[in-house]
Amino acid sequence: MANAKTEREAALSNRMLEAPIKGLIIKLSIPTIVSMLITSIYSLADTFFVSSLGTNATAAVSVNASLDSIIMMAGSMLAVGANSFIARLLGAKKKEDADRVLSTCWFTAFFFGLAILVFGKIFINPLVHLLGATPTCETYAIQYATYILYAAPFMATSFVMNQCLRAEGSAMLSMIGMGFGGILNCFLDPIFIFKLGYGVAGASMATAISKIVSFIILIFPYISRKSVLHLSIRRVKYTKADVYQVVSVGSSSLFRTGFQIISAIVLNRLAGGISDSMLASIGVSNKIMMFPFGIILGFGQGFQPVSGYNWGAKRFDRVKASFRFCAWMAIIGGAIMGAAIGIFSNPLIGLFSRADAELVRLGALCIRLQCVVMPVHAWVMVVNMFCGSLGYARGSILLGMARQGICFLPIVFPLAFLLGDVGLCSAQALADVLSLVLAIPLYIAVSRIVKRTEEKYLQDKAAAGV
Repeated sequence: MANAKTEREAALSNRMLEAPIKGLIIKLSIPTIVSMLITSIYSLADTFFVSSLGTNATAAVSVNASLDSIIMMAGSMLAVGANSFIARLLGAKKKEDADRVLSTCWFTAFFFGLAILVFGKIFINPLVHLLGATPTCETYAIQYATYILYAAPFMATSFVMNQCLRAEGSAMLSMIGMGFGGILNCFLDPIFIFKLGYGVAGASMATAISKIVSFIILIFPYISRKSVLHLSIRRVKYTKADVYQVVSVGSSSLFRTGFQIISAIVLNRLAGGISDSMLASIGVSNKIMMFPFGIILGFGQGFQPVSGYNWGAKRFDRVKASFRFCAWMAIIGGAIMGAAIGIFSNPLIGLFSRADAELVRLGALCIRLQCVVMPVHAWVMVVNMFCGSLGYARGSILLGMARQGICFLPIVFPLAFLLGDVGLCSAQALADVLSLVLAIPLYIAVSRIVKRTEEKYLQDKAAAGV
């Protein structure tokens, strides 16, 4: 067993430090991208099948996207922070410390998810109203929220396992766990919604079951000792240094998700004040855009452990090469995806409503505007991941708050007041452009940090005669 563990760790080190950068990042990114796309399928599949029940039902599922984000917030801060820290610990050959960080984050995420389940069930009526449910879709919104809450502890811990498997270079295991659950959801949705006649509640049941199945698959490598990292309640320990490292980097995801929830609630309330068609169009278009954004985010998360591991191992040449490759891939890939999706925006929205022309018109406008600025969004995301991989918390947090917080909330109300439905449709695209103003100076600052750190390291080696 000890020899097997040593061999796995040696293989990980060799792959991260010696494999060609482009091939390594692509190899790690593909399973991660597939995992992100399948995560998008969960909510999109629900929306697709529920859309046949009417605009009100579609609006209810759209409203509950914020509930998914609340659950994600419980695990994503720990997951992203653990991913970055564990990658650096493994790069520095500190395996036992990495096990401790994984175990502590896993059990903390479970209890966060459990708290959301308990309080969500107690306050479910005010919860769906807070998320933006209108009187006409309130009943559907409660039905959908009910079963999603039951899966909250499993969803929160799955985020941690998913990210930590990537940190140790096991992105394929992560993809299998997320992938099987997503495919299962597509099969269960029509059975629960139509065959069993549960309607909107059936979509929620199908999603909850699929999330729990994903959890079981993701935890198997840990309990069977087939992973590099080991999970155990005996390893749980809260140290000041660990908490700082996880929270400082993970705060980027926390703030990003937190502002995403706030902006979604604000957008839902403003859209609901116009019509259920406006509310549904915002939700459907955002879920369609989760696919290209999932590819961008998945690519960034495939790049992050490579950059973090090499940063911990003092391989600054590979850190810089990995960023250059990802930045160009993000810009070019964002432009290609934006053009393709923008051209077919009307047919894509039409899949979710053939009877509601207003929903199709507004949803297609949302998609086209976001597609135009997709290269900008892609580059900013890579800069965000770069900051996180190096443990540069301030930059990561700032960009995490930018897209749907600092740059979005100040403009959404004026746009809605001046331009109405068109203003709401254009708010996210304009916020993406504004986030570039923050990303450029941050990239310059981080590049200088890398340069200074490399120079100091080389000077210390020279002084030591190494």
